Amino acid sequence: MGLDSVRAIVARDLDYSDRFEVISLPGGDSIRLATPSSGGTKTAHSDRTLSAALNYPLYQALGADFALDITAAGDTTVGTLHDIAAAGVRRTVRAVVPRSTDPEFRQAVHRLADQMVQAALGTAGIAATRVLFVKDGKVYQIDQDGADQKLVSSSDRQAMSPAWESDGRRFAYMEFQAGHGWLYVQEMATGKRSAVATTGTALDFTPAFSPDGQTLAFSRATEEGTDIYTINVKNNCCLRRLTVGHFSDNLSPTFSPDGQRIAFVSTRPGLPQIYVMAADGTDQQLFAPFDYGVTGASNAPEWSPDGQSVAFHRDVAGTLQVFVLDVRTRTVRQLTSVGRNEDPTWAPDSRHLAFVSDRSGYRQLWIIDLETGRIRPLLQQSGARLPAWSPRLSEAPSSTP
Repeated sequence: MGLDSVRAIVARDLDYSDRFEVISLPGGDSIRLATPSSGGTKTAHSDRTLSAALNYPLYQALGADFALDITAAGDTTVGTLHDIAAAGVRRTVRAVVPRSTDPEFRQAVHRLADQMVQAALGTAGIAATRVLFVKDGKVYQIDQDGADQKLVSSSDRQAMSPAWESDGRRFAYMEFQAGHGWLYVQEMATGKRSAVATTGTALDFTPAFSPDGQTLAFSRATEEGTDIYTINVKNNCCLRRLTVGHFSDNLSPTFSPDGQRIAFVSTRPGLPQIYVMAADGTDQQLFAPFDYGVTGASNAPEWSPDGQSVAFHRDVAGTLQVFVLDVRTRTVRQLTSVGRNEDPTWAPDSRHLAFVSDRSGYRQLWIIDLETGRIRPLLQQSGARLPAWSPRLSEAPSSTP
């Protein structure tokens, strides 16, 4: 089953969670983990050959809080989390992990890592997640640790604006051809796709699923301008217009996690800014504050899964930077400052964002942890854009075009 590979993936997942500090110990046979806590950091330790009778005083002397043992028992991979302070086992997880050549190997290991995070901290992990993105007019997916890139869109047409359904089983996207934008919904597991029933004469783009998966909000550009519409994708009916531009454009909708509100971009102040409305189109108002004539254009809003924040990018001195709006206080803070940074998308923990940046000299995908400020590359290939982070994938659905 490749236990060395399992251990390496789990160690990286714990590191990338930004809730643990992973440090190699002498000999290279073990890792040390530090978890943030009030007043400092906790530490944990994971070894290749931990025994049932763990020498807890030794690990306490190392400053460890946890020790993680990963072993094989027949066809099962066993993860045992030791609580060093309590001198006992916190949790044992038995998981069926396929061979390393199996397409689902990595996602199975990611789910094991998430269970260890849950056991240690009581917080769900984000290892078993993926990011959709567009490159060269095609939609791809990649694991959150930057591995296992796959093509998922199944057409030769230009694809844009991928958006996950809340259960991770489908995604919506736009195909562009001959001046028209067509919306499609595609199943991740089978690659089967279906067209969204719209007029077919307009440019439809930036789709966004409602939390219950029954409604798709999207932008429609016509000769009259750009406005936001919704359609019932469960029954493929009931097209509804939510905004009426009156010489302004309204686009890029994103639902609040309770489905009651939609944040969007509107040019009604003169430059694009972030607005909000009820899901039925009523009560439209400015959402992210700005100084008229001073603040640059704001675009690409995405509501966080916990409902507390909206991420977006804004023009600052001629380049783009990522910002976060506090929904309750309506205050805004800037997250990035190096290079051009745009198109933020939330991880399901509402703590991490993936975004596009040219900080390395090329437009690539990066991830930032909002609590520590740590930034790491997700995909180092140039030309990737429009990322969309998945929800937690309990069964790791994947698509083959």
